Amino acid sequence: MKRMMIVMMSLVLTLSASAQYRRPYYHSLRHGYNSYRTPSPVEVYGGLRLGAAFATVSSDDQYLNGGSMKTGLNVGAVVGFQLGYRSPVYLETGLSYIEKGGEGRYNGSKFTYSLDYLEMPLLMKYKIDIDGHFSVQPFAGCYVAVGVGGKIKDFGQRQAYSSFDKEGFGRFDGGLRIGCGVQYDFLYAELGYDFGLANISHDYFDTSRTGALMATVGVNF
Repeated sequence: MKRMMIVMMSLVLTLSASAQYRRPYYHSLRHGYNSYRTPSPVEVYGGLRLGAAFATVSSDDQYLNGGSMKTGLNVGAVVGFQLGYRSPVYLETGLSYIEKGGEGRYNGSKFTYSLDYLEMPLLMKYKIDIDGHFSVQPFAGCYVAVGVGGKIKDFGQRQAYSSFDKEGFGRFDGGLRIGCGVQYDFLYAELGYDFGLANISHDYFDTSRTGALMATVGVNF
């Protein structure tokens, strides 16, 4: 976890520093000399996020489908690029650690399963500026994820094993994300939802998909 946070911080600091660089350009020749000026820059920002994920799994398997919601950690870093000078549209990506999963009952006994992912989104955000300090930012896009940890706990048998072994879940996930953020100066908060489209089940006859409601706060700089 510590190594992952160091990587995230390094990514954001590097990309944020690039926002300080403004590439000049040259106009065509006029009156026998080159004219030169610095163009109006597009905005580039970095950000840190911390919050919670409220996850479920929908499945053809009756023991997985409709189980109780699992609450987990959601922490990450983002970087965003304005798509054009004065454009309200931004492209945002990043890297986050998110804990998904669920719980259910089998033969009268409780079982839980945690699905911990490294997740990379690709989002289009539309920035609605209210007064120069406050803005509303609806967004939509997609994400890909890879499982990095998690346990299946069988309370009836008092056993625990990896969520991503051959008897558990598939390691790769992906889907769609929608939501909306609000920003006041450098402070940021958002609410979003992940619709999993990938089948994370190893079973040839059952399909299982993740879903997660995410609430995060953070800073943009």
